[in-house]
Amino acid sequence: MSDRIVLFDEMRGRVSELLHDHQDLISTVGRLYLVRDLLGRPRIVVSEDIESIAAVQQMLHRLSDSLRTTLGVRSYPFEDAVILADAEMLRELHGEAREIHPRVPDVYWVDRMVTGGDWWTVGDSRPERNVTRYTLYSVKGGVGRSTTAAVLSWHLARNGERVLVVDLDLESPGLSSAMLDRDLLPRFGVTDWFVEDLVGQGDHVIDGMAVYPSWGMDFDGEVNVVPAHGREPGEYLAKLGRVYLDKDMSWTARLERMLSKLEERYDPSIVLLESRSGLHDIAAATVTALDAQVLLFAINSASHWTDYDMLFHHWQSHELAWSIRERLSIVSGLTPELDTERYLERFRERAWILFMDHLYDDVDPESHAAGDYSFDIFDQGAPHDPMPIHWTRGLAADASLRDLDQTTVDQAYTQFLARFDELARKDRAAGFR
Repeated sequence: MSDRIVLFDEMRGRVSELLHDHQDLISTVGRLYLVRDLLGRPRIVVSEDIESIAAVQQMLHRLSDSLRTTLGVRSYPFEDAVILADAEMLRELHGEAREIHPRVPDVYWVDRMVTGGDWWTVGDSRPERNVTRYTLYSVKGGVGRSTTAAVLSWHLARNGERVLVVDLDLESPGLSSAMLDRDLLPRFGVTDWFVEDLVGQGDHVIDGMAVYPSWGMDFDGEVNVVPAHGREPGEYLAKLGRVYLDKDMSWTARLERMLSKLEERYDPSIVLLESRSGLHDIAAATVTALDAQVLLFAINSASHWTDYDMLFHHWQSHELAWSIRERLSIVSGLTPELDTERYLERFRERAWILFMDHLYDDVDPESHAAGDYSFDIFDQGAPHDPMPIHWTRGLAADASLRDLDQTTVDQAYTQFLARFDELARKDRAAGFR
């Protein structure tokens, strides 16, 4: 057994190294899974078909001993370390698995977690339809996502888009109050759909989940707002405690189903999803699991960059970077009134370093080949190039959209809206719909 402490962060690398000495087992069983449980200890999972093969049992025992020697208390004795799985269990595992290392084929790593699972997957594209989804996300709150969703929906509807706005920040709903008077809220909200869907009544509330705000009546397009809760929140905390339950399918799959039904009912051309902030599973669903373009809100502070660095590093280290990076665009929220140009220069530099370190290809941006994903620091419209929202006094008092005048919106959002329109054109041309 190891004579030193083995830290959680060291496990995967150490296990990858020791597997080179167990190629005979890997080639014999065909596919081997290492499942790290909630305590942080891996178990070996192989097909039950090999149970009667004595030589394989000996090889499994040897691998178990190697794990015990290498990981110490972060391992199990042989009698608890090996699980023989049937075909159904293996299929379920493979859906959650990632290769442990490119140089160790046919060995897969699965993490069992209480939370955080959705950050490990990037959802596949949905069947093509005439709708584009945008998630408004930030690692921390207070950066203007709700106000931006309101202004953006107003701007898009004026330009003829059919916009569906969905408040998914269920623990801190604010989007609805920014866009609607309390007495104009629809009968039901997102929380109502989730709790009614648990007993098969989700379809009965879809028609009562969205409302067309009065301030959008004269637009060429339209806006429908789906709030976190309805006109009468009722037992909101009791409902909230049941929202995230899995039933027959994962919560993320249920969220996708709800959005698809709303899209079918209201026929939007653009869907705006206000995500919960932070690194919670619920945020992960809207950022990675759904087929959505993602606006990453940030301010130029060490805490924001540190949190984004952790998230980007996770995508890079688990080989998810290539499947998420083309969805991302960074937003400079609350850009200050004073020394704005210098602030945005510093913001752009820090964002470029973040993307270069984790998501861009390691090639010279000036001479990269076709297909390489890399950008010069000064490339306008690149994912790291900040879409600025300017702080103004008119936005400082938590005003609702109904209280904002055109001058205030222009001061804060002219650059952002122009950049968003260009981004939306590119997204549609690239088939993100």
